[in-house]
Amino acid sequence: MKLTFARLGNSHIAGKALLEALGIDVVLPPPPTKRTMSLGSLHSPEFACLPLKVNIGNYLEALEKGADTIVMVGGIGPCRLGLYGEVQRQILEGLGYDFKMIVVEPPQGRLDHVIRQLREITGAQPVTQYIRAGHIGWSKLTAIDALEKLALELRPFEESRGCVSSALEAALKCIDEADSPKAVAFALENGKEAMKSVCRKTDSKKPRIGIVGEVFMVLEPFVNCEIEKCLGEMGVLVYRSIYLSDWIVEHVVKDAFRIFRKSKLPYELAKPYLCHFVGGHGVETIASTVDYARQGLDGVIQVAPFTCMPEIIAQDLLPTVSRDLGIPVMTLVFDEHSSGTGVLTRLEAFIDLVQMSRRARR
Repeated sequence: MKLTFARLGNSHIAGKALLEALGIDVVLPPPPTKRTMSLGSLHSPEFACLPLKVNIGNYLEALEKGADTIVMVGGIGPCRLGLYGEVQRQILEGLGYDFKMIVVEPPQGRLDHVIRQLREITGAQPVTQYIRAGHIGWSKLTAIDALEKLALELRPFEESRGCVSSALEAALKCIDEADSPKAVAFALENGKEAMKSVCRKTDSKKPRIGIVGEVFMVLEPFVNCEIEKCLGEMGVLVYRSIYLSDWIVEHVVKDAFRIFRKSKLPYELAKPYLCHFVGGHGVETIASTVDYARQGLDGVIQVAPFTCMPEIIAQDLLPTVSRDLGIPVMTLVFDEHSSGTGVLTRLEAFIDLVQMSRRARR
């Protein structure tokens, strides 16, 4: 078996470590590029959302490298993600590829279902092997999230443009090469020190902006035109609403063990604007915007793929949230035609709006 999966930010580092610790040969697709987008858009339905198109491009490039098994997550509710496993299988088979598609569905309180799906991927393994693999994979994932969070805090204060991003890339490479949780912890601390060493003294006068929206668009820099990096280099402190380790705890761990209940906090924060599940991250988008307004952030940017129904619902409600709570909000909708230049122009205009709003409040 030569297994592949779609890229999502830097999470492939942890996913690869987990699977290789279980003896699986992993074939990673190359980082997303314009070719990835072109391949996916060419062979996908026109009005499918951007994540499906990028995933198709990822899978095609991985199949070209020799992969014979594809793993992807499933979904429930109004979001079309739950259908995309079958859609992608039919597209790729129609192009003549011979492969096996494994869709990992949400646990929905069934731990035995999770174990059965895991064994379909890994085969029978001792419990101790699963524990060791989970430990190394989880340590890498949490380290990645910690480094990315620190980069958001430090980038506005870097001594020269791009030095924090360079230090982050070097730290991520060390984490990828680490072969034990202890080595991961060592790489994490070294990475933090390296990132801090290229920054001058921080202050609290920088504008603060939160990023909310659909999980793929928030976490994958290629599809959101590296919005976090752009804002940071413009002198903005960025607050990201989603980190993959938090998402796994909330939507996998708590969902698998019935003794845990999913947090009701998003629904409490989203009231009275949205009080029921609409699929995807619609409720979380509203809840995070409300939370950021209460924290005193200066603005919020929603990132969403074109035609995404949950984010369209949230987008319609955000102007009301903005008016009620006095926080500027902008929505960026992405498809295969989006360009970094256009996004940068809108970001610059939004920062000007945020600065005017800060002066007016003072």
